[in-house]
Amino acid sequence: MSTIGIVGLGLIGGSMAKAIKFHTDHMVLGADIDGDTMALAFASGAIDNVLDRGSVGECGLILAALPPSALIAWAEENAPRISKDAVVVDLCGVKRLIAGALSPLAERYGFSYVGGHPMAGKEHGGFKNSTALLFAGASMILTPGENTGAALLERLRTFFLSLGFGRITYSTPTEHDRIISYTSQLCHITSSAFVKSPTAQTHMGFSAGSFRDMTRVAYLDENMWTELFLADRDFLTTELDTLIANLTSYRDALEAGDGEALRALLREGRELKTTAGGT
Repeated sequence: MSTIGIVGLGLIGGSMAKAIKFHTDHMVLGADIDGDTMALAFASGAIDNVLDRGSVGECGLILAALPPSALIAWAEENAPRISKDAVVVDLCGVKRLIAGALSPLAERYGFSYVGGHPMAGKEHGGFKNSTALLFAGASMILTPGENTGAALLERLRTFFLSLGFGRITYSTPTEHDRIISYTSQLCHITSSAFVKSPTAQTHMGFSAGSFRDMTRVAYLDENMWTELFLADRDFLTTELDTLIANLTSYRDALEAGDGEALRALLREGRELKTTAGGT
């Protein structure tokens, strides 16, 4: 995989380009609809040349870092020009929708497709916030298909670990979307709803780490996240229903002045956090 194409040079795609140039000697071809982003990518040395209709066939690996609709449209347009020896890995936050579109294209045109999702990010997106060290120690999720060979998975595992990822996690598109609806999407919706309190406008001098943690991801790209939420709406609404039911239990205990019930709810949350671990 000496020549790598990256479609979309925002935070994730731009960081992938920078990480590849920082950690490896691969050539990187990049594509982005924004001219300023392309200029920055060239100026920073993140890409060596342009990924376009004429050069897409040169790539042994293509990383697609676009919102779902744009990613699918790019794949449909360029699939006939992708080399049969190439591997396409999407870096999208949902997998069922993307796999459902790209797997048939890969089968039809002879290239390989594996779903991917780097578990790293920042609240501020765009190439200007990208960094070669974004993925240091992070988990890279891969969702191989039924016919994905062990040799290909080993190549991808070696490649992503070379960029600084700390672990490779394997899943199915459905299991990925189910868990991500809780670990990522629900957090963004909760944060977005939380900052809508009128009190959020008067918090200066009264807030510290807990407020920052709760509000950090409310600063999001509403266009991209709307696509992700809708693509995962079945799992996400289930998680929202669970959260609402749990919050109602706390509210009911407070309204009733029931200290024992409130204490039990808080203890249960603490014990579950201890059991769940992680960050």
